[in-house]
Amino acid sequence: MTPEHFVSRLELAAQKDAVRWARRHARDVLSIWRVHPDHIETAALVVSELVTNAVQHVIKGTPATGPARLTLILRHRGTHLIVKVADPDVRPPVMQGAAAPSAESGRGLLIVESVSKEWGYYLPPTGGKVVWSSLALVWHHQQ
Repeated sequence: MTPEHFVSRLELAAQKDAVRWARRHARDVLSIWRVHPDHIETAALVVSELVTNAVQHVIKGTPATGPARLTLILRHRGTHLIVKVADPDVRPPVMQGAAAPSAESGRGLLIVESVSKEWGYYLPPTGGKVVWSSLALVWHHQQ
């Protein structure tokens, strides 16, 4: 199977531990796909930031009827990896200006932008939004 056919999908409850599980899933999947360790770490960083943003925004906008669902999709396209995070909130992601050095949040999309080839979001016809990032990869075969 060529890397263009590699797709992984993970559904998570929009809770704080979703970030840890999403990052672990991304590292495991990308290792199985034989992605170079440097690229795995970059992808894990992007997954962490996108899932963190989704969890924070969904928690703020969701009534207390139980956690909403998030979906993490990883798609290996040979020369690049697409990371997508879908959530039920239709509010677009907002990149904030430079965060104060002591701030504990506010840098997520700046980080995603700095390591991504490109990133963006769209509103699928089924509702919610999908925030995505494209990461450049070099396919490494392990002997």
